[in-house]
Amino acid sequence: MSRRKAKKQVFEQVEVIDAGAKGKTIAKAPDGKVIFLPNAVPGDVIDVQTFKKRKAYYEGKAITFHKLSDKRTDPECEHFGTCGGCKWQHMAYEHQLFYKQKEVTNNLTRIGHIELPEITPILGASNQYFYRNKMEFSFSDSRWLTLEEVQSDEDLGDRNALGFHIPGMWDKILDIKKCHLQADPSNAIRNAVKQFAIDNELEFFNTRNQTGLLRTMMIRTSSTGDIMVMVQFFKEDKAKRQLLLDYIADTFPQITSLQYVINGKANDTIYDQDVICYKGADHIFEDMEGLKFKINAKSFYQTNSDQAFELYKIARDFAGLTGNELVYDLYTGTGTIAQFVAKKASKVIGVESVPDAIIAAKENAQLNNINNVEFYVGDMKQVFNDAFIETHGQPDVIITDPPRDGMHKDVVQQILNIAPKKVVYVSCNSATQARDLELMDATYKVIKTQAVDMFPQTFHVENVVLLEKR
Repeated sequence: MSRRKAKKQVFEQVEVIDAGAKGKTIAKAPDGKVIFLPNAVPGDVIDVQTFKKRKAYYEGKAITFHKLSDKRTDPECEHFGTCGGCKWQHMAYEHQLFYKQKEVTNNLTRIGHIELPEITPILGASNQYFYRNKMEFSFSDSRWLTLEEVQSDEDLGDRNALGFHIPGMWDKILDIKKCHLQADPSNAIRNAVKQFAIDNELEFFNTRNQTGLLRTMMIRTSSTGDIMVMVQFFKEDKAKRQLLLDYIADTFPQITSLQYVINGKANDTIYDQDVICYKGADHIFEDMEGLKFKINAKSFYQTNSDQAFELYKIARDFAGLTGNELVYDLYTGTGTIAQFVAKKASKVIGVESVPDAIIAAKENAQLNNINNVEFYVGDMKQVFNDAFIETHGQPDVIITDPPRDGMHKDVVQQILNIAPKKVVYVSCNSATQARDLELMDATYKVIKTQAVDMFPQTFHVENVVLLEKR
């Protein structure tokens, strides 16, 4: 017997009471269960249509708004609501900060069961738009159509798009006219490239059929004024490739690094591809407090340069270095934090699993004439062992900035075995941070915690915690 499809229910006149994980807002159903919503703001009074029912909660969406929240603001972007990028544009910035702070505090207390010191207020961003230094756009010959377009009888004309993936639709691209995340000339470059490609009949990619020429375009801007553009082609067509790249170089002479990739794989990741420099340098520079960081097409660098500077200052401040400490920087990436704290430490050891990142870290340290840093590559849970400590010394301070999944339990255990005086834990996911802090709670006390907003208009938030040995 097939299971009956869950009946969609409508709950009327429900008040939205909170914002939760992953940017969803929260209401309570008449039966007391929680309802998760993607399209409302705390304070709205709405009718909800459910589309999923679970034991403890519903998932639904607002279908009628009876009262709009005073926490609302008008979204800046014409693509808001369709594009999945900036889910909180309709919430005023001070309220975004409030809910980000609340999420961090809730995770640390509920998941981590941590006794918290007085909470330092979240550090907001001075630029709430145009703050990203890197954007990736996808070409498609079958752009996403709005409901109005689908239902209209008009000829929809050109179906080409250069923009972002629709959430949950791997083969559908929303054509973007103006994005509010990256400063000029980002929008001008994207729109000009799209128009030129259409005018010159360069085929846009089709993901389902794996056909076409133009695949993706990445734009990086930096605080030094450098601009990198990298175009990814699905196949080599020298005449068409040169036509497009020459047009980009001639139209935007301010581009300092113009590169391309020929990628015929099923997916568009470039980490196993050769990136070819067409014009200018094969890198750009980012500047932070007089330190220069060389960034190539594959480099990881925090996407909000201004707030990354604030985040690193907090981490360095929490570490309280006097110049005599041996510091371990775990998950060091391209060594940005390691180099940022080096002048206040006697020595910094950085560890990272991505070989290319460590090559870049060493190169940047040389570039900055920093002689008291060393970088090692390998899987953290294997490299960071007793022999490593024996070779490199007992750290006074450990700074750790793991990926979203947090630290492997073996790494947490090794920190506990080494038992440095201080641990500074930088996290982009306070839920996994809280889980790790609970494991360390018997040995370490949380002295300070500071949330930092790196991504205005989204629900993402970073958090820095200072742990001291009990």
